[in-house]
Amino acid sequence: MKLNSILLSSALAVGSMLGVSAHADSTTRVAAASALGSVAGTALGKNMGGNTGATIGAALGGAGGAAVASNKKNRTESAIGGALGGGAGYTVGKNMGGTNGGYIGSALGAAGGAALGNKISKDKAADKAKSRHYKKKRRYH
Repeated sequence: MKLNSILLSSALAVGSMLGVSAHADSTTRVAAASALGSVAGTALGKNMGGNTGATIGAALGGAGGAAVASNKKNRTESAIGGALGGGAGYTVGKNMGGTNGGYIGSALGAAGGAALGNKISKDKAADKAKSRHYKKKRRYH
């Protein structure tokens, strides 16, 4: 339990440092918030419901952290990526490295998933803006 508190406090410290220096909707900030939420969700879920609760907590925490740090336009994709990455990361980490591996896996998975979801959303918006530009109908009199 002492290691869990050390992990959680270090994640809080890193998250606060990134949150101060990053601008709004930065992919780094979304990833850090999702990782922090996933670790917190994993710890709460493990205490409440064992390994299944930890997996669900990792997914919900990763989604919540990504959604809070994302822009309104990119929120859904970031939350979905954080949830999938957090849950899968916990499961893989738990199988490879025990409880501590589960915490590390949930943090890395949620961070990667949220960053990927955020990037996909931004790319879709850029492609949509480009295609809208060339489809303008012009009237010449």
